[in-house]
Amino acid sequence: MENNLDLITIGEGLVELSSPQSLAYADKLDKYYGGDTLTTAIAACRMGAKVGYISKVGNDAFMEFLVGGWATEGLDITRVTSTDGRNGVYFVAGHETGHKEFAYYRKKTAAAKLTARDIDEDYIKSAKAVYATGITQSLSLSAKEAVLKMCQIAKENNILVAYDPNFEELLWSLEEARDAFSEIEDYIDIIFLNLRTDAVLWDIESCDKLIEMLLDKGIKTIVVKSKTNGGYYVATANETVFTPFFSDTKKDSTGAGDSFNGAFLYELTQGKTPFEAVKIARVVSGLQVRKIGAIKSIPSAKEVMDALNEQE
Repeated sequence: MENNLDLITIGEGLVELSSPQSLAYADKLDKYYGGDTLTTAIAACRMGAKVGYISKVGNDAFMEFLVGGWATEGLDITRVTSTDGRNGVYFVAGHETGHKEFAYYRKKTAAAKLTARDIDEDYIKSAKAVYATGITQSLSLSAKEAVLKMCQIAKENNILVAYDPNFEELLWSLEEARDAFSEIEDYIDIIFLNLRTDAVLWDIESCDKLIEMLLDKGIKTIVVKSKTNGGYYVATANETVFTPFFSDTKKDSTGAGDSFNGAFLYELTQGKTPFEAVKIARVVSGLQVRKIGAIKSIPSAKEVMDALNEQE
């Protein structure tokens, strides 16, 4: 089947309410949308990718805002369906005070109703790559089954499978996250990790040992973000290359890793090597953190190219 889409992601889109001030004193909040896999999808879109999104939205007062916004971004939303229920909300604030505030309200939201029935085999076959996260798996047992089915179909059809644990202990337990990874690890071609938050899944602190363990599992490309060392380790069976962060300027890191992943995957689907892809993806993430908000701060392809040209 012809690959009409560069990338398909699955997950939950949320309403984002943000303010540079503390929530205690902010007199207004900026409304946008966010969510980890949605951020990845739109980052890829803004770089020029054709991206499909699989999700469910609640038929509440935010439904039209969410779906309309995603369509305007250029996402293929033909696999986004509405259902009775509410959409999740999160708050991000306090950047001007130096004390970032972040809060989720997402229990039993519409996207938790995702099931394996929402995975269309022909739709998955139309993509070059698919992407899921542990956060999507954490939504519900049925959402976890949907992720598994998507990965199985992709693997059977030689479509790249990318995964980020995005482990967050506020969402589920360490044991649940480990079980979720083990369920799909045989299908994963590319994995994205944050050394500080994700390495706990394997009780490994060393970046080298983490990479070695994942390569032994058959994962072909490993990307490890290390805040301590200030950059990304990209590893394949043949070599490991370290690439520093784009810049030290940072205002809000919400969604920075997710936007990196989207740009990285887009570059791979365009024939770039992982070591070439990281050079572009780090710029996307580096520009994104200079503003507030997960998605509204993602740069355009032109802004990325301009930043690259300035460095030359």
